[in-house]
Amino acid sequence: MELLRRRIEKQVFRVNGLSLNEFDLSQPPGDPGLFGPESLVWPVHGDFTSMLCGGIGALLLQMLHPSALAGVWDHSSFRQDMLGRLRRTSQFVAVTTFGNRADALTLIERVKRIHLQVNGVDAYGNPYAASDPELLTWVHVAEASCFLAGHLRYKNPALSLAERDLYYAQAAQVAEALGAQQVPKSVQAVEEYLQRMRPRLCCDARTREVIRLLRQAPAPSRPAKLVMGTLMEAGMGLLPDWAQQMSDLTLSARRQAIIDRRIRLLALMLRWSVRNGAFPRAMRRMGRDF
Repeated sequence: MELLRRRIEKQVFRVNGLSLNEFDLSQPPGDPGLFGPESLVWPVHGDFTSMLCGGIGALLLQMLHPSALAGVWDHSSFRQDMLGRLRRTSQFVAVTTFGNRADALTLIERVKRIHLQVNGVDAYGNPYAASDPELLTWVHVAEASCFLAGHLRYKNPALSLAERDLYYAQAAQVAEALGAQQVPKSVQAVEEYLQRMRPRLCCDARTREVIRLLRQAPAPSRPAKLVMGTLMEAGMGLLPDWAQQMSDLTLSARRQAIIDRRIRLLALMLRWSVRNGAFPRAMRRMGRDF
């Protein structure tokens, strides 16, 4: 059984940001980073399975904004290196959530410098810049709302409204450090923000191409490919109903129930196997049991 555990954990680390081995989440002892173990961000971001589902949902939601999509379309290698893109995004979330304070701030500054180089004109002739505070807010809200939705569906549905509000308030710290402004910091504020954004969103040929590429994304093994298909559908199911309809990604109630059962089984396996992920490393840094 130990051999199986190691094989599964190795497969997981091949697709997440820890495989880049650039930042040591276990050092220095006692450094709480930007949030610390008492925050809501640590437990919400600490479950690998629900974060995978939430991350897919976040990307699908983000890409409904033509300017956000254009930035990725024009300046990213995601079409040629989907796994590389996944690793870098995973690294950013892991280090800003669980890394020590110096490493988290270093990575934030690096991304800010990259954003200054990402600008152009989207498919509808509108200029965009990745450093635009409004665009940064959109990307953050899409991400945080899907991470929380994944946590509620697949990890802890009992999270109270006050705890959900606290998660949004805490998670906004990274978005604001990147340059986002007027970031919504409660469940109600996020819902109102998403409703205000709906007229600016669309699903066009570029969006559908991203969806196609995600569905056909390479995997490190055949079993991993089957798992990724299930994760993709789970991410679709985390989107708001209107976003599912806009993207033609609506799951039937029967299909959603099937996916939910599969994800819960997958989560049991991954929680058993992955013992040295970002959350456990950070907890050990803080002298906490995991």
